[in-house]
Amino acid sequence: MKIVIIGGGAAGLGAAGAAKGVDPDAEVVVYTEYEDVAYSPCGIPFVHGKEIDSFDRLFLATKEQYIQSGIDVHYETTVRSIDRAAKTVEVDGEGAVSYDRLVIAAGWNYADPGVPGTDLSGIYEVKNIRRAMEWDVVLDSTKSAVVVEAGAIAMEMVTALVHRGIEVTVVDPGPWPMADVIDPDIVEPVRADWEKLGVKMLWGHKVTELGGGTGALTHVETTDGTIEADLAIIGTHKVPNNPLAMAAGLKLGTTGGLVVDATMQTSDPDIYGAGDCTEIPHGVTMIPLQGLSGSHAYAQGKTAGINAAGGTRDYRPVYVPWGMLAGEWMIGGVSFGETLATALGLEFHSATAQGITRARYYPGVRPITVKLLADPDELRIIGAQMVGGEGIKERADFLAMATRAGITVEQLATMENVYSPAIGALNEPISVAAQNLLASL
Repeated sequence: MKIVIIGGGAAGLGAAGAAKGVDPDAEVVVYTEYEDVAYSPCGIPFVHGKEIDSFDRLFLATKEQYIQSGIDVHYETTVRSIDRAAKTVEVDGEGAVSYDRLVIAAGWNYADPGVPGTDLSGIYEVKNIRRAMEWDVVLDSTKSAVVVEAGAIAMEMVTALVHRGIEVTVVDPGPWPMADVIDPDIVEPVRADWEKLGVKMLWGHKVTELGGGTGALTHVETTDGTIEADLAIIGTHKVPNNPLAMAAGLKLGTTGGLVVDATMQTSDPDIYGAGDCTEIPHGVTMIPLQGLSGSHAYAQGKTAGINAAGGTRDYRPVYVPWGMLAGEWMIGGVSFGETLATALGLEFHSATAQGITRARYYPGVRPITVKLLADPDELRIIGAQMVGGEGIKERADFLAMATRAGITVEQLATMENVYSPAIGALNEPISVAAQNLLASL
């Protein structure tokens, strides 16, 4: 069995390791255009902001460890095309390479801002770790920066740039940060903190040109005027990296992602897909989603690798627990908040609770806000959003499982919870939000 994998991110290496686990004798070959595989792009802003002291900490394993595990990784190597009839891929410097099973884990790119000047120096897309190492040196002499749309990684970069003493302006067509995902009341503490830190924010405005007369960025034109800047951070949304799949005639969905079944098999029975280049149905709405988190990509890769090697595993529709750190605040949620649910035309009841993360008298106690959404018929949890000083990740994980299991508001209103002054308050805010929702009805 020869399994070829295109892409060296979480999905690609997850597929490679899982395939070897099922069939240790399988020949597993990974092709990546980059110098490295399996590192955390999400950690890059925290190295820039000096919360993490070295980019080396973002790597999951060494190149030697992949060799020892029997995974043959070809670095800085481009796959040019897929011949499904011949079951080969055309690889730079290697010619036609055969496969028994192919896994496409080609990842994502930032959406093109669609403005002049993207070819100037001074334009930074936070993704590749080697480029991030080079940009980290540039940040030492950067005076001012513009963040072009406040996507998730870009939101983390705002604080990182402020920590480096850089004057920051955010330009975003939405009315608040990540307006297509986060509700305004949930993200307001972050926006307020940015304001206190001196971040200039142009909500409801667009970048119209990245300008510079000498080949280097000197200013950014917006619908609100000109901003002097020597750095622009591209924070547009993720788009699937699927030119190979499209050229090979594989079925793509409404998001542009590869259409896969529960085994991560594409429209070709010998080709699997995983990660940001695929689309996965949402567990509540069954609407296809693309561009999820690294944990989703890794789990999808493992599913694809297991099935490609002859094993059996299914990947379920997603309920999307998510979380992030923006300045001093953790934000997170499950499925969707009120803004997105309304945009989708869903009917729901919602309620919010203000709580604390530890006993009120214990040092380090932080505020936390929990919002729950429930369907109007059976009052099952269908979404949640949260903001606080700590404890967001664990609550998002729990509420995602509650949504998947069909837990109702009544059940959460009477849930048991840990009380220990150092780690949990007497009243769990999830339960209080559920009680508030019942009371509102």
